[in-house]
Amino acid sequence: MKKILLAFFLLTALALTACNEEKKEQAPKTVTVMIYSEYIDPAMLDDFEKKTGFKLQLELYEAQEEMIGKLQAAGTSQYDVIIASDVVIQQMVHLGLIANIDMEKVPNRKNIAPQFLNQAYDPTNSFTLPYLWGTTGILFRGEKVDPDSVSYSMLFDSKKTKGNFSFLDESRSMLSMALMAKGFNANSTDQKEINKAVDYILQAKKDKHFLGFDGSVGGKDKVLSNMDWAAIVFNGEAQAAIDEDSTLQFVIPMEGSFMWVDAMTLSSKSPNPEGAYAFMNYILDANIGAQLAKYINYATPNNASLEVIDEEFKNNRVINPTPQEIERMVFLNDPGNAAKLFDEAWTIVKTR
Repeated sequence: MKKILLAFFLLTALALTACNEEKKEQAPKTVTVMIYSEYIDPAMLDDFEKKTGFKLQLELYEAQEEMIGKLQAAGTSQYDVIIASDVVIQQMVHLGLIANIDMEKVPNRKNIAPQFLNQAYDPTNSFTLPYLWGTTGILFRGEKVDPDSVSYSMLFDSKKTKGNFSFLDESRSMLSMALMAKGFNANSTDQKEINKAVDYILQAKKDKHFLGFDGSVGGKDKVLSNMDWAAIVFNGEAQAAIDEDSTLQFVIPMEGSFMWVDAMTLSSKSPNPEGAYAFMNYILDANIGAQLAKYINYATPNNASLEVIDEEFKNNRVINPTPQEIERMVFLNDPGNAAKLFDEAWTIVKTR
């Protein structure tokens, strides 16, 4: 009898084990994407799983420095796809944080507009696929003004500020804007010019209206809540704010600003590269690209998506800058060995 009971329990245990193994096999594999907060349509999480069989998990960050810090501290084996701005791509390559993408596994790459290929941040198109692109400028409230007449002095000159304001908490972005505000090249690596940019920010910090440094979402929220009169934000956040309060305005200052591309990259130790490629291909689908752009309020680098996006969206000046605005914008270059100058400058900016 004992032998019969033992055999029964063994068979039951084996059946339960087989059942658990089957459940494990049926559970969808996860694709983990490191991404800015509020940077994907939540409806896409379920849609992606339905279309690919992979479960989408997001790891959020607010600034490029925070993202790189997380990757260096925790390693890249926790992530499959990393959404990163063009200005840090070469740094990530040098740090070994991202790997070459097998472009043959992303057939929808054919939809990428030519102007987003062979750029300085990825000249051989080996490490990146564009996600969205945009600009950085000033969101503020007040009387309507000619958007081509606004200067950085509205924030940097205490005699011209009209209320509380915040700067963007991204080192290269903020230092480059200060360089342009002083009349220098945004990509300058001249120590004296960088020092003058630092002094200009420190001067603004002394203004009683200066409330500190924020991520773009935080700056937008402060303007919406009337805590801030103005903030430096990305244009997508600006449009989201304007959608809630049509009296707000967004401008590219007359001294200039910069365009940026946020790109999809493959984590150097991706635990699920098959899922990573599925995500990249999904985002570059014509209809998904259009849905993403319209939900996030950023311009799309996807030619096929432009064919299905409505004219009102394409003609929106906040999302798609005018030719005049584009003329006074640049892409930020990888500073190379001069990166330490920006690191040292930012330390001074944040600690004084």
